[in-house]
Amino acid sequence: MEFVLGTHPWIKLNNMVVSWLVHSISLPIRQSVIWMDVVIDVWNDLKTRYSQGDLSRVSDLQLKASSLSQNDLSVIDYFTKLIIIWDELDNFRPNPICVCQRKCSCFVPSVISKRKCEDQAM
Repeated sequence: MEFVLGTHPWIKLNNMVVSWLVHSISLPIRQSVIWMDVVIDVWNDLKTRYSQGDLSRVSDLQLKASSLSQNDLSVIDYFTKLIIIWDELDNFRPNPICVCQRKCSCFVPSVISKRKCEDQAM
């Protein structure tokens, strides 16, 4: 099957998302990805460039989470602030994914998950 550029539904959606991404980033960054025409290429380039862990930011987020207090916030507002902090921490330090050929028999994934829950409880 032969596709004419711009007529296949995926191509139209790809072009729309590329346009959205390119126009939603600052001009200096835009200039480095404007030539990319496949959305996954744009996304991976930006992810590689900007998702590098920053230990000082992780430390700041941990301090922010541990010092956050409810004060006059509603429970919903307080919990929402915590979730935002936890989500940002997850972006800086995502859980490793097991790539074992066979079914993993170690308990590392469950230990990591348990530690994350403990960290959030603290």
